[in-house]
Amino acid sequence: MSFDVQLFRTETMEKEQQRKIEGFFDNPANLEPFTEEQFQGLKERLGAYEFNLINEAPEQLQYKHPEYNLTALLTKTGLYFTAGWDEESVFEAGMTASEFADSDEFKKYDPQNGGWEVF
Repeated sequence: MSFDVQLFRTETMEKEQQRKIEGFFDNPANLEPFTEEQFQGLKERLGAYEFNLINEAPEQLQYKHPEYNLTALLTKTGLYFTAGWDEESVFEAGMTASEFADSDEFKKYDPQNGGWEVF
């Protein structure tokens, strides 16, 4: 088991809230792609948070944090954090995703805690 939390564009949140359909996230057409600028910004921010790139594929980048049991998968439509169930890793995953959602561009989705984090 793992703790998962995701980051999407705000437009994806708005679509999901309007449509309210089961399996929304399973259909890639529902996920608004990051702009190239947003994608590059997320890559840079992951580096600034000490995530190390461990695998690069055409449509996704996989990162691992050296201090925590925490990985991040950056795709063209979402940033997916996965943590082991140790308390520090879960805390870091949640906090990092919240900090990345500090602008109106991105929203954090936490399926373990009821969905979208809205302030």
